[in-house]
Amino acid sequence: MKTLAAASLSKQVQYKLLSGSIIPRPIAWMTTLSADQQTVNLAPFSFFTGLSNQLPLLSVAILRHNNQQKDTAANLLANEEAVIHMVSRDLVVPMNQSAATLDATVSEVQTLDLPTVASDSVRVPGLVAAKIRLESTLYQYVPITGPDGEIMTDLFVLQVQTFHFADEVLDSEHLYVNATALDPIARLSGPTYAPLGTSFKLVRPR
Repeated sequence: MKTLAAASLSKQVQYKLLSGSIIPRPIAWMTTLSADQQTVNLAPFSFFTGLSNQLPLLSVAILRHNNQQKDTAANLLANEEAVIHMVSRDLVVPMNQSAATLDATVSEVQTLDLPTVASDSVRVPGLVAAKIRLESTLYQYVPITGPDGEIMTDLFVLQVQTFHFADEVLDSEHLYVNATALDPIARLSGPTYAPLGTSFKLVRPR
């Protein structure tokens, strides 16, 4: 095996190794509202996972670029609301396009001509095309600081208030999510993504 000491690697290489090792990762495609609630921001984040079986909690780590906070992080801190959409294969192109750097006053939703729908429990609208929408509110904010004390990552814990599922994705009787019908896309490293592959079942030991 090749052994690399983290301290001997640049930040870029450390990130490349992490993002290439922690795979596949789901993508949180998030809408938020600007502080004045005039602009709907849309951006994808793949440092994203569930956190608890006691509350419907999710974590999204929003990395800073050149010590600058991203619009989504600023909006979350200002309004404490977001809608997270799961990315299915048919949404890959607009998801990728929404990662472009735009002025904070420019809406990716309008730029990409993505229809939205009013939410039930938050002011942030959701995307009509998404098969799963999770209306969420801020539960906890954790600024992650580096050795110099500067914030390098904005970590958000969000609590889902309302779940929305396309009819074909949710088994209404048993409340199972049909992963095949969702056809999710996962992030690998760099510009590489992957669809759902062959699945199998294992019974956990008691």
